[in-house]
Amino acid sequence: MICGIDEAGKGSVLGPMVICGVAGRSLSDFEDKGFKDSKTLSPSRREQLYEVIVSEFKTAFVILEAQEIDKLRQSHSMNTIVAKSHARAAEMLSVEKAYVDACDVNEVRYGIRVSEYMKNPAVVISEHRADSKYAIVSAASIAAKVKRDRIIEKLSEDFGDIGSGYPSDPKTISFLENYIFNNGECPVIGRKSWKTVSNITGKINQKSIFDF
Repeated sequence: MICGIDEAGKGSVLGPMVICGVAGRSLSDFEDKGFKDSKTLSPSRREQLYEVIVSEFKTAFVILEAQEIDKLRQSHSMNTIVAKSHARAAEMLSVEKAYVDACDVNEVRYGIRVSEYMKNPAVVISEHRADSKYAIVSAASIAAKVKRDRIIEKLSEDFGDIGSGYPSDPKTISFLENYIFNNGECPVIGRKSWKTVSNITGKINQKSIFDF
């Protein structure tokens, strides 16, 4: 068995990071199904393909909530967190070979790290933009993106419109600013270790000082 692994939400300031592994017997199993890098597909198309992926292939999801990411970042870099999560997804699928989207400038080094984090090491093919090169990784990219989008949608129902959760999204920043201003702290769904949060908190505290 082989698998493709990719993640969604690595750089998000709100919500979880979702890592997905999708397994099959050969790369050809994933060809001609319309699997592409999730960023190039419309939300509706991703949803359609997601149903194909979870019904036809074995999948494994690793979901790291914001608080868990903050805790891990006390002793690990974000790339190490992702590498360990990639390894965990591959282990869950019990594969002999894994294709991963490299999260390191050095593709080979990243592949070695992922393999070393596995209890039963597999061959790891690590490449930049693997989600565009290999349909099996595209499938993982799509499934991770849809799973995370569904979680973000549920969080918006609970907390109000939080946008996409990324620092580049004005809705996300507006939500964070209002929440921190009104509650004096970052929401539980926010990654406190992100500079985005500390910058907003510092700006609000500075305004409060000048109010006096």
